[in-house]
Amino acid sequence: MPITNFRITPLSPVIGAEVSGVDLAQPLDAGTLAELESAWAAHLVLFFREQKLSFEQHKSLGRRFGELHIHPAAPKDAEHPEVLVVHGDDKVTFVAGELWHSDVSCDTKPPMASILRIEQVPSSGGDTLFANMYAAYQGLSDRMQRFLSGLTAVHDGEQYYRNRYGSGTMRDKQHPKAEHPVVRTHPITGNPAIYVNEGFTTRIKDLPLAESDALLAFLLSIAPT
Repeated sequence: MPITNFRITPLSPVIGAEVSGVDLAQPLDAGTLAELESAWAAHLVLFFREQKLSFEQHKSLGRRFGELHIHPAAPKDAEHPEVLVVHGDDKVTFVAGELWHSDVSCDTKPPMASILRIEQVPSSGGDTLFANMYAAYQGLSDRMQRFLSGLTAVHDGEQYYRNRYGSGTMRDKQHPKAEHPVVRTHPITGNPAIYVNEGFTTRIKDLPLAESDALLAFLLSIAPT
């Protein structure tokens, strides 16, 4: 049955919108799914309040948007390997995702999106921040945009996964490593975006190391601004 009280409220001029009137635990009709895809393309991040989903419902929702991804290094639930559980307690020695990153960009074919479901919210802290890398690219000079066009960056999961997930026993060849354009064009919107991140990008190909490091430092400084 089509949803009639579907509503999208932009949260800022740059990124993010809140969606109300949708129960994500229920199957989405084709019209609602199309509207969500359109809103996602326009606002980049969508927020849904007061949603109650089981793991199966969470995965069913994800499958409506594409093939589910299984993280190559993080601990997995035997019944739901596609679900990555992020938690904090007195035994956790690191903060998950504390660096600016694009999820699993070290894969040859990274997932096009992530669906984050929050079960428990701390009384303070625990914020998740998002950056609009379309806007980061548009803020560059025309000359810098031309310079970045055609450059390729190396994304390597080894250091991040060893430090974060204790994957030191994994053989090096099991840590994903990939090359991606420094500027990628979104397949749906056609918009160019900077595609390097602090979590996985280690260097820019065909540049001396000093130049690669300097250019990466500059590009990585843009996201927080």
